[in-house]
Amino acid sequence: MSTPISKLVFDKAFALSALILLLPVFLIITLLIAISDGRPVFFGQERVGLNGRRFRCWKFRTMVRDADGQLEMALGKDPQLLAEWKATRKLRNDPRISRLGAFLRKSSLDELPQFWNVLMGDMSMVGPRPVVPDELSYYGNYASDYMSVRPGLTGAWQVSGRSNTTYDERVALDVDYISNASFWLDIRIVAQTVRVVISQSGAH
Repeated sequence: MSTPISKLVFDKAFALSALILLLPVFLIITLLIAISDGRPVFFGQERVGLNGRRFRCWKFRTMVRDADGQLEMALGKDPQLLAEWKATRKLRNDPRISRLGAFLRKSSLDELPQFWNVLMGDMSMVGPRPVVPDELSYYGNYASDYMSVRPGLTGAWQVSGRSNTTYDERVALDVDYISNASFWLDIRIVAQTVRVVISQSGAH
């Protein structure tokens, strides 16, 4: 699926403007993370992008240093936690999250570095949220739909309940967006995202 010129221009212009305007916020968050938990400040994880191309998706680091070990230990002790992880790939009470990280996630400030991904062309402002390679199986027969567009910094899932939805519902929202994508739908989702972020609705 070719990307409309209007979407590409909107993505680049919005991302560049955001990076410039939010520079003071970036500097403050960088300083807080460095003081509270040291480096690295940023966390980059491999995600699946357009046409299956892998890219490094950036966030402010919100997890403790031994994040993988903490997760493995917690899932091994708590069957309910394991079931929640398998169903949504997220945890409401994630043992890996630092105190500052919890605030950054709740406020969605941890995702600000993804404006750089948008500027570099790895992501779009609006689209399915980027998934790690293992998560692609959750899309089943719709995996090709996911890979037909650039993943988004925000999307239908972000403004429709987010962590309050199941993964199947997330996939359905993504597929519906891809089928009905338009420039004006993107504008509407971006506007709704501002409201959701301010209200912190569905964020964990």
